[in-house]
Amino acid sequence: MTEFGGPEALHLLDVPEVHAGEGEVRLAVRAAAVNPTDTYARNGTYAQHPTAPQGMPWIPGMDVAGVVDEVGPGTQTPLQVGDRVMAVVVPSGAHGGYREQIALPAASVVPVPAGASDAEAASLPMNGLTARLALDRMGLAAGQVLAVSGAAGAFGGYVVQLAKADGLVVVADAAEADRELVRSLGADVVLERGAGWGDAVLDRYPGGVDGLADGALLGADGARVVRDGGVVSTVRGYRGEDDALARGIRFEAVMVRDYAENTAALDTLRQQAERGEVTLRVADAVPAAEAATAHARLEAGGVRGRLVLVF
Repeated sequence: MTEFGGPEALHLLDVPEVHAGEGEVRLAVRAAAVNPTDTYARNGTYAQHPTAPQGMPWIPGMDVAGVVDEVGPGTQTPLQVGDRVMAVVVPSGAHGGYREQIALPAASVVPVPAGASDAEAASLPMNGLTARLALDRMGLAAGQVLAVSGAAGAFGGYVVQLAKADGLVVVADAAEADRELVRSLGADVVLERGAGWGDAVLDRYPGGVDGLADGALLGADGARVVRDGGVVSTVRGYRGEDDALARGIRFEAVMVRDYAENTAALDTLRQQAERGEVTLRVADAVPAAEAATAHARLEAGGVRGRLVLVF
């Protein structure tokens, strides 16, 4: 976009060619996932953030899949020109995933899961790494109980699956229409989402659960289901309320940029996708020129899986 606004602010634009520098590879992008964070970049929510780049254009997008078409000089990587890959993108100004060509740190790029399409592969990196980071920061042990809000969403869904792979007991929320989906992801207990969810969790676990991955941004209402001394992983920088802090609850604000060059974590997600431990969920593949339509659909709500732009 060249100005902030609604979905209509997105339009096609020519940008200069980029080349892979030292430590980088360049991708010919075939698919880029659409995430809620992209809509916030587009509408100006992030414009005043201290790390926001100055000037236009801004190109959203944090997940891509495509083909390596250039390896930078001196870059130590097993990747070669022609490899099909997926990557996480930390966007900055014109450096975002919604573009046909992008140069990225080689550490942010791994092969696509065997048998996955470009659109499927593009749905994994950002949300999968965010979920992995959340669980790592929480540090729960096998057998402990994790509550997950927003379990039918991309972040929440990956938290459920990765938590089960880690040996945790998962209690999740879901609307009636999403219950079978959330059960299929492996949740041990699925309770109706909404105002009564917290009470239902506490009815099931009177002393509180060990941790909460708060994908639905419940804030204080979510933290109340956590036992004294437990832990909450949060997105969008929520740091906790006084009463929760007084109960010794630890809040872990999760920013995926902290894992953006964690090659081992991203490649483990690839392996887990190949083993079926995580599911690549694509709601629809949309031509890149129709990005505005994809943003409007996402903001309307109810999308399960990722909308993915294809080039």
